[in-house]
Amino acid sequence: MIKGRKYDLFAQARRPRRRLPATFNYPPETQLVFDPGEAPPLLVRDMSLLDAYSNAVVDAVEAVGPAVVRVIPIVPDGYIAGEGSGFFVSSDGLILTNRHVIAGVNRFAIITADGHGLTARPIGEDADTDIAVLRLEQSMRTPCAKLGDSKSLRRGQLVIAIGAPLGFEATVTTGVVSALGRSIRGERGRLIEDLIQTDAALNPGNSGGPLVNSAGEVIGVATAVISGAQGLCFAVASNTASFVMNEILKHGYVQRGSIGVVAQQTPVPPSIQKSAGVSQAYAAWVASVDPGGPAAKAGLVQGDLIVAADGKPITGLDDLLRVLGPGSIGKSIAFDVVRAGRRMTVTVTPKMRKRG
Repeated sequence: MIKGRKYDLFAQARRPRRRLPATFNYPPETQLVFDPGEAPPLLVRDMSLLDAYSNAVVDAVEAVGPAVVRVIPIVPDGYIAGEGSGFFVSSDGLILTNRHVIAGVNRFAIITADGHGLTARPIGEDADTDIAVLRLEQSMRTPCAKLGDSKSLRRGQLVIAIGAPLGFEATVTTGVVSALGRSIRGERGRLIEDLIQTDAALNPGNSGGPLVNSAGEVIGVATAVISGAQGLCFAVASNTASFVMNEILKHGYVQRGSIGVVAQQTPVPPSIQKSAGVSQAYAAWVASVDPGGPAAKAGLVQGDLIVAADGKPITGLDDLLRVLGPGSIGKSIAFDVVRAGRRMTVTVTPKMRKRG
């Protein structure tokens, strides 16, 4: 016992005593001032990126936000039934929205961004693209949004959605372009093609609102979400919406030809670009062919890649829609297609597309 105690005392004597560093030995009355110094370069860069992102979103919203409106259908009894969004595309009260927002109704309450209550009536609609055009009944000048070029979009690009989800007007959400050239089935089973997919949050009431790029241009019209999924939202490309709107303003409906195919935009693989002599990055892929239609009779088959029509590049559905405009009905069109890596020409004569 005594011997063991002796060795413990020896060990304690050899063990260095812990003392607080001199920097901690301050009198109680000492006042400390901490200098954080300069932020690390990486943190400064991240903060700059966040500022640039915020400024881009704010500038885009300030440019387009005043033109965004709530579109509220007025049923015959004078009651309000559901609602959606829209936006002015001209200073004389022209409104772009979704066809499914206005379907079956002839008069609408319009709530502007500054809270004014107006009314509007439909000029025309197009079920194939879910686009509709309204005009104010009141004569007044309105703020308007600029339609951009949706062809310039790339996956990963910043986009901003503005609308009135669930009646909360002037709601802003952000995201990126997740994919291009998507096709989905509409509420009545109709295939809506060449859509922009985004993860910018859309909810009931966003339909018809603008999808905006960082330059403050509308590059899409919000049209659909996948129920039960997160980040699966879709918008009609602005180029398609612009084409449809112009047709409605001219004829009251979209007068176009049909070759009897379902097509969507798709990237052209580099190997096919090289083997088939295709210079563009995108083309129209034939998803299906109607039996007995003009395309089937001419020899087009499912899986063909349409790269040109009468020598003009076809880089997506909006290009194909323009080719199948009013002047195409009954006129032979030479389509350049790529099949199994080989380029060939197929001549098709479009017919008048049925309305509805």
